[in-house]
Amino acid sequence: MADPEELRTDLPECPSAQGGGLLPKELRAWMVMLAAMGAVEQELRAVVKERLDVSHDEFLILCLLAEQPKQGVRMTRIAELLGRPKTRLTYQIACLQHAGLVTRKSVCGDKRGIEVALTDKARRLLEEASGTLASTVTRALSHVMGPDQHEAMCGLLPELAGEGEESGDRG
Repeated sequence: MADPEELRTDLPECPSAQGGGLLPKELRAWMVMLAAMGAVEQELRAVVKERLDVSHDEFLILCLLAEQPKQGVRMTRIAELLGRPKTRLTYQIACLQHAGLVTRKSVCGDKRGIEVALTDKARRLLEEASGTLASTVTRALSHVMGPDQHEAMCGLLPELAGEGEESGDRG
């Protein structure tokens, strides 16, 4: 995430970050986070389509699988983690499989269980695009978050405040 000093200060403050209303600070921070997520999704859509040739929802599946063991994840777990209906997920997985980005296999001992995993092609594409994707996220956040919004997010997720110092700048 961008350094607080690098965040734009000419933006109007997000109403949820102003305080003084009915919401506790955790809900105010959550509202700021939702606004930031929307901005990131909007910026990422074009980059994801250009670099990976997948939809944003398919990209989320790839990201989830990229953080999992190579043997894969059950489709029911993917649907649960992404909050997607299983029928929609089945269609998205079929599109990703057709593109050669995921594999599907039956879970041993469970006739209805399906496990999905990234292919080497998907891992390579994600690695190649990771720098561009990371800078897109950073840029999107810097356009919507002023210093007060950054502080609100750090209030909700205190580990964000020290992340850059502990692990080095990842942007």
